[in-house]
Amino acid sequence: MSKTKSSFFCQHCGYESAKWLGKCPSCNQWNCFVEEVITKGNDKAPKDDWKEYNGIAKIKTVAINDVSSAEEKRIPTADTELNRVLGGGIVMGSIVLVAGEPGIGKSTLFLQNGLLLKDIITLYISGEESEQQIKMRADRLGISNDNFYLLTETDTQSIFKEIKKLKPQLVIVDSIQTLQSPFVESSPGSISQIRECAAELQRFAKETNTPVFLIGHITKDGNIAGPKILEHMVDTVLQFEGDRHYAYRILRTLKNRFGSTAELGIYEMSGQGMRPVTNPSEILITQKEDQLSGIAIAATIEGMRPLLIETQALVTQSVYGTPQRTVSGFDLRRLQLLLAVLEKRGGFHFGMKDVFVNIAGGIKAEDPSIDLAIVSALLSSYEDVALPQHICFAGEVGLSGEIRAVNRIEQRIAEAEKLGFEKIILSKYNAKSLVNLKSSIQIIALGKVEELYQLLF
Repeated sequence: MSKTKSSFFCQHCGYESAKWLGKCPSCNQWNCFVEEVITKGNDKAPKDDWKEYNGIAKIKTVAINDVSSAEEKRIPTADTELNRVLGGGIVMGSIVLVAGEPGIGKSTLFLQNGLLLKDIITLYISGEESEQQIKMRADRLGISNDNFYLLTETDTQSIFKEIKKLKPQLVIVDSIQTLQSPFVESSPGSISQIRECAAELQRFAKETNTPVFLIGHITKDGNIAGPKILEHMVDTVLQFEGDRHYAYRILRTLKNRFGSTAELGIYEMSGQGMRPVTNPSEILITQKEDQLSGIAIAATIEGMRPLLIETQALVTQSVYGTPQRTVSGFDLRRLQLLLAVLEKRGGFHFGMKDVFVNIAGGIKAEDPSIDLAIVSALLSSYEDVALPQHICFAGEVGLSGEIRAVNRIEQRIAEAEKLGFEKIILSKYNAKSLVNLKSSIQIIALGKVEELYQLLF
């Protein structure tokens, strides 16, 4: 009698069904069910037991008052940006998923970080590259480490045998989509394989208190490949992004059980690997000799760090009947909203103009405080008058044309002052809380977009 059972899984969200369905009831995607063989036989070897790994057998049930509420132990890395994004270092027993586009530098970043941890036994498991390829990359990085070990293997049971021999203090898996568990009879990268391999690694991480990094792929839509349950199983999800035509890469936190989810790390890609950028504001503001119209500096906050970024706008007469609206690094619908506000409250006729907006340096800005700088850049390009160089902006623009207050204004002012700006324009509702602020920068508080136009032009 056969012990093999097949099931149908949604390729988008991992929903399981006994029969094929045209539409997924969970995520409403069409034609996404694939059949996968699941072995339910009892003749397989028992799953890994990690009780003897540390020599301590734990009692399962514990009273909550008996649990010591000490701060979780962390391994600080040599990479300041990775420490910031993880919330202060690698937490013992945590499992971290890092996803990004092919060729963005995920393998380079974690090979580099593994090699820099000299005092820790690190095991780098690769299912995509040979030992020679990894060694060539390590030679290019120019870092040597006697405690760094390589394993090119995709079978999870073979990997756990090697782990039991070596007893590493950090495990890096490149990538989770290449691993294959013998308990599931389907090809590597399929939903059931990814789920099973991640579950086995999670069990290992939690029971042995060993941190594990999983490097993952993304789909053409930009979502993390595999079932959504993969993101639920891990403690931290990091997204490594950036335009491959720019030198800068951004490491964002999408989920973090041990720290803030609003953190951001910035790297510069070089021949010697990833270089952490400690002061990105200086890089994101181009040093220009000439006064050019359509450029304004925004004081934004990404996570816990203040950033000064350059916003660029170009307003030209529309040649065709329908005017164009093109953005890079900014939300298109937000731009249309700001143009409608300027048309209604300020009387500027953008209806017959082509409008192009760009955030310099390949950054994607989501902070609403960038609105005031975008509006200033649009007006500057519309009038073809350059804004003064030593002035920056921080404020959200409402539908009635009012300039709204933004949070953590003191940090924005301090960053602008550090970079040599002389004036900062912000909301008058923010100015009320800055009465006792001692700062050499001149603070200009405005309430309406019309006041901004009168001040600048």
